[in-house]
Amino acid sequence: MYPVRRCAPLLQRDLAAFCLSSLCSQPKSSGRVKRTPSPAPHRGHAGSVPPLTGQPQPRASSSSSAAQKAVPAYPMGSSSSSRLFSTLAQSLSSAPLAHAHVDPEECEFEQADPEALLRECEEVLRNRPPRPHRDFFRTRGSIPHNPQIRVMQWNILAQALGEGKDGFVRCPMDALNWAERKYLILEEILTYRPDILCLQEVDHYYDTFQPVLSRLGYQSTFCPKPCSPCLDVRDNNGPDGCALFFSRQRFQLLCTDHLRLSAMMLKTNQVAIVATLLDRVMGRTFCVAVTHLKARSGWEAFRSAQGSHLLQQLRTISSQQGVQPEGVPMVVCGDFNAEPCEEVYRRFLASPLGLDSAYRRLSTDGNTEPPYTSWKIRPSGESCATLDYIWYSRGGFSVDAVLSMPSEEQIGPDRLPSYHYPSDHLSLVCDLSFIQEPHRLM
Repeated sequence: MYPVRRCAPLLQRDLAAFCLSSLCSQPKSSGRVKRTPSPAPHRGHAGSVPPLTGQPQPRASSSSSAAQKAVPAYPMGSSSSSRLFSTLAQSLSSAPLAHAHVDPEECEFEQADPEALLRECEEVLRNRPPRPHRDFFRTRGSIPHNPQIRVMQWNILAQALGEGKDGFVRCPMDALNWAERKYLILEEILTYRPDILCLQEVDHYYDTFQPVLSRLGYQSTFCPKPCSPCLDVRDNNGPDGCALFFSRQRFQLLCTDHLRLSAMMLKTNQVAIVATLLDRVMGRTFCVAVTHLKARSGWEAFRSAQGSHLLQQLRTISSQQGVQPEGVPMVVCGDFNAEPCEEVYRRFLASPLGLDSAYRRLSTDGNTEPPYTSWKIRPSGESCATLDYIWYSRGGFSVDAVLSMPSEEQIGPDRLPSYHYPSDHLSLVCDLSFIQEPHRLM
């Protein structure tokens, strides 16, 4: 019998104590505010980072040379440890989480070497086929000399859902083994090294992604679903939700908003994170948001209402931060569970925020989304759809480069997830740069 779902007040009451384990030992009173202004910058997270359980079957190197050449010039943290993985391996543990009230931002951490961790991921995965090779395509009118911001959007597939609910009939259960799958996820992130990383279906934030990525130079925040379906799965790791990571060296956090989306006057189970960041290089302020809208066919009107509520909140937050009437520039990433023909997509495209979809720049006409961002086979049949997007303010940013989508042949006949790709959704990656403001040209 599956454990009883723990929701709403109970989940919100116990979540901080349940999740913030083994990061450091300094106690602090718990409690979460909806809007959090950032304190003065300091060295972020710390403590031991969790031990990789099991003995993953180690494969041949799979990192893309094109992706490595295209990594941003701005480093994701300094290289200070030649024993990176031996340190991280001891901290990627699936041990039960202790109840402790801590603030990871007050802890010290040791910087890790991303190249060393990438090599270790490749070593652990050496018996698996390599991930699909993908190239960056530079867009027309890009300005390569401008400092670029690399953004990655990815629904990484919650471990509990992949093993216990989603029913990927052509994916062997062994391919979903967390002991190896987490390395495959980290390998994808480390290959492209985004400055901003937006993830959905994260159910291993506190024991894997937050501690590991913290040591790679990322600051982050996590917003769980109020009533996550992961809690219905036996031996789950807690609720899934949205997570936002950004380079603490490149950006200063000004404030954070955790939103519970509404639809038709009702609070829903979907959430969003909105962070206002200051780009230390360009001296520009902007907002970045991550969300995951309601899934399944038949819920199109519900998704549209959620999108409308999110746009309303984004406009309010942006206008509060900006001196311009239209507010500060915006980047919105998410698994919208909606194809371009749906109303929620049209709402975003016609929004007063002046948003455009970065992946339309990958098409020859500049107006067409890729044919798919997710491709899976379930008991109900095969599903190939475009559901994921990186939206950006067309008046604030230019799209300089976009990562291509793998071909059908690269994905394979059994579709996703698989031994060579850890999720049923493909990652989206693009390089953005600020459009120079007229007063800055004088």
